[in-house]
Amino acid sequence: MAGQQRVYRQRIRSTQSLKKIFRAMELMAASRISKARDRVAAASPYSQAITRAVSAVATHAEVDHPLTSERTDTQRVAVLLVTSDRGMAGAYSASVIREGERLIEQLTAEGKTVSLYVAGRRGVSYFTFRHREITRQWTGASDAPEVETAEEIASTLLDAFLADADEGGVSELHVVYTRFVNMVTQTPRVVRMLPLEVVEGEASDASEMLPLYEFEPSPEEVLDALLPRYISSRIYSCLLQAAASELAARQRAMHTATENAEDLIRTFTRLANQARQAEITQEISEIVSGADALSASS
Repeated sequence: MAGQQRVYRQRIRSTQSLKKIFRAMELMAASRISKARDRVAAASPYSQAITRAVSAVATHAEVDHPLTSERTDTQRVAVLLVTSDRGMAGAYSASVIREGERLIEQLTAEGKTVSLYVAGRRGVSYFTFRHREITRQWTGASDAPEVETAEEIASTLLDAFLADADEGGVSELHVVYTRFVNMVTQTPRVVRMLPLEVVEGEASDASEMLPLYEFEPSPEEVLDALLPRYISSRIYSCLLQAAASELAARQRAMHTATENAEDLIRTFTRLANQARQAEITQEISEIVSGADALSASS
């Protein structure tokens, strides 16, 4: 009985330590989620403006630009998968990886070869463990992405899209990330970014008439300047959405883990008390039995 008490007391101490860790992680995620949401909101005006500009050029200028034209010289496509660097965020990374696997399976069924680009250590670990080739990877600060990282990713993917077929060029670029809806809902999403598709929810209303533009010096040069910035801004927006989703998922997961730890502590405390009561009852029974034996011998 005494041994059972020691086991339960040790489990209580261990669970209390875990509870402190879960609670600390929940508070850290809660303190950072507000900043992440502010960054998403702050990036929206620029994203909307450049989306409108690209839409205007694509609508009013009949230009055959490489970034807006379908490639038929290669069946290779690029898939960028945005995951987290750390765990303890519930099913956040698993959901986006599952969506990425579904996309890869669909593209493979269409006879296309997938070049995999991964942002986040969880995605890198997943595909490395399964011996899947990763063309390029980015890790570090998935919950606080920087503009420089988005520009590096955009430059790498643009180079792959513009490269010749015999140099590993790709005909499409798909991005798989998690869209932040609110603190409760974050949904995995797939966007085909190249060839250019202005399909983002932040774009202007389709019923809204775009103004007429005159392009100076020429539509081709305007597209050359705008499209790389457009791709970079869209990737940065995806990273910001994913960061906010990761923090929201981690806060929710750690809150649930804290509550579960409290339930375990209550359960172990009750079991420890029951073991202590059983030990006391046994000791009393032994004392009474000894007293009866002495009185009988006398």
